[in-house]
Amino acid sequence: MAIRADIELDAGAKTFASGLLVELIATLRRVRTGDLIAVIGFDRAVGTELEAWCRFTRNSLVDVTIEGNRHRWVIRCGEMPEEFDVHRPLGSRLWLYTNFDCNLRCDYCCVRSSPKAPRRALGAERVRRIASEAAALGVGEIFVTGGEPFLLDDIGDILTACAAAAPTTVLTNGMLLVGRRREILRSLPRDRVTLQISLDSPTPERHDRHRGKGTWVKAWRGIERARAEGFRVRLAATVATEAEATEFRKFLDSKQINEQDRVIRRVALRGFATDGVAGARADLVPEITITADGVFWHPVGAEDADLLVTPDIFPLADAFAAARRAFEHERAHPHRLAAIFNCA
Repeated sequence: MAIRADIELDAGAKTFASGLLVELIATLRRVRTGDLIAVIGFDRAVGTELEAWCRFTRNSLVDVTIEGNRHRWVIRCGEMPEEFDVHRPLGSRLWLYTNFDCNLRCDYCCVRSSPKAPRRALGAERVRRIASEAAALGVGEIFVTGGEPFLLDDIGDILTACAAAAPTTVLTNGMLLVGRRREILRSLPRDRVTLQISLDSPTPERHDRHRGKGTWVKAWRGIERARAEGFRVRLAATVATEAEATEFRKFLDSKQINEQDRVIRRVALRGFATDGVAGARADLVPEITITADGVFWHPVGAEDADLLVTPDIFPLADAFAAARRAFEHERAHPHRLAAIFNCA
């Protein structure tokens, strides 16, 4: 499924040296941050030129398709947020568990989500207050997860409120982006909302073994739909071994997925998982996480008592302060080295 672009630029046989660069710069002046430009041409060498140009100008080459002798390169205009390093400031990222029910029951879900799990919804009204207070506290990025957020009737309102406060990533299995939910997706700001869609392996066998028969194909269709609507899509794999991680990286290389749009994480020994990376609170750099039950240390244990910071969400400044005090307490213990466990 080809990504739908805001502007189609027919390059013909032109290259950067024969006029394409001038046309591309002129086109950039007509678009907004987050818009997509498709460059269509016959010379495959243009792809190498566009890659180098994107790196230099901090735009992103997000898709490449070939039909016969015609190439189509899709560029997203504007700089993407840089990845945080291991010194990520506490409170720079905020996680929201909008709900805990899910259309799937993945056998390593760290918060035990399933079709039978109680919803435990945050609700749009509470999310709006969280987003407003988070903006005042300088939160730089919001992550919305579940459960499956797109099960919620008010997910459009929730994501709109979050995106108004900070760039927002919604974690989803990608299977529900049809019908009314696709219309909700279309209403969201493409320069402020990213979709992180779970895909655990290059082929269906391993993914389906953990998530259910037929889910790999449905997830891939969700990826195609989101990209066709012009959204930035990050692919997230949960893997059990480094060999699986290496295999998935090769798959992402073959699909020309940018490094910034890859999340490869190990199974955490929480929730339904019977094997995986075991981490206590002192082992994890905190990422403030809010559920209907309170404020937690990290999204991988957002229903576990050992990671509960405080049951009181508001005022959010007090919750952030409580998390900082807890982190300072953990850091005061000798021989402890907290590490990043990336969920996004």
